Amino acid sequence: EEEEEVAGGRFNAVEQGEYDPFYQRVLTNEDLLEDPEGHRSGYLAIVGRPNAGKSTLLNALLGQKLSIVTFKAQTTRHRVVGILSNSTSQVILVDTPGFILQMRNKLEEVMMQTVRRSLKDSDAVLVLIDLTIDHKEQLAMLAPPPNAPPTAIVLNKIDTVPEEEREALVEWFRNVTSASAVLPICALTGEGLDQLKQWAESAMPEGPTLYPKDQLSEHPERFFVSEIVREKLFLQYEQEIPYGCQVNVMEFKERTGKKDFVSVHIIVERDGHRGILLGKGGSAIKQLATAARMDIEEFLQRPVFLELSVKVVEGW
Repeated sequence: EEEEEVAGGRFNAVEQGEYDPFYQRVLTNEDLLEDPEGHRSGYLAIVGRPNAGKSTLLNALLGQKLSIVTFKAQTTRHRVVGILSNSTSQVILVDTPGFILQMRNKLEEVMMQTVRRSLKDSDAVLVLIDLTIDHKEQLAMLAPPPNAPPTAIVLNKIDTVPEEEREALVEWFRNVTSASAVLPICALTGEGLDQLKQWAESAMPEGPTLYPKDQLSEHPERFFVSEIVREKLFLQYEQEIPYGCQVNVMEFKERTGKKDFVSVHIIVERDGHRGILLGKGGSAIKQLATAARMDIEEFLQRPVFLELSVKVVEGW
């Protein structure tokens, strides 16, 4: 395969087809030369307790849903990476599972390994505090150590705090932590997001553009299709379906003159779970497919034919 040398490194010059679901454009000399002097780029981890609003914040910063948002704790399993770019900087956002101290199963152990790896690999950190619960307890769990990368304490859901109490609350966090900034925000309404973006950009080291400026994530489209189906699973079935179900995109085809074809397998451990997912006469799975298809089409901005099936794999 042909390679070309770019800014001291080597990048594969052979690109996948534009319509391949795993397609990602290769960086070129033109991409790197566009960066102005003093351009900043790096990785920013978002950490917090379960349901603190990390996924909502990631989606709000990017202006598009990239991370699963439900009322259930621990719905973020993967490191969902979003990319926030402008002409002078590029901030690569890493969403993480909710931070928990007492891990109940192997899945939660793996999720916490993801959190720690994200912190280790990041250039800066956002510690998200949910102001609707005991913030002192959260701070004890999440307070940055002295040798941590640049860290901002982000006080989410500030709209739930009376205005006359906000200044004193921010000052308290400044006094009891070593964080470089304390930022009150509301991820749901967008309050305070401009100040957060400014801090994130300033916290990045100087460096070149790492991804094309118009790219919102490093994940392929099929990853987000699986996330949308998984979100609808949580919302529709509530407590009936265990967290252990898996969503696999088996086929993803763009078809000229036709709807895109997407085939998804939902993996469960027991026949009983399969029956719950299907519902009487297949009514539940049809409802799930309709809700998922509408969000997938909104995300892809094109029509989709979605095929859902449920597979039983014991002990997967």
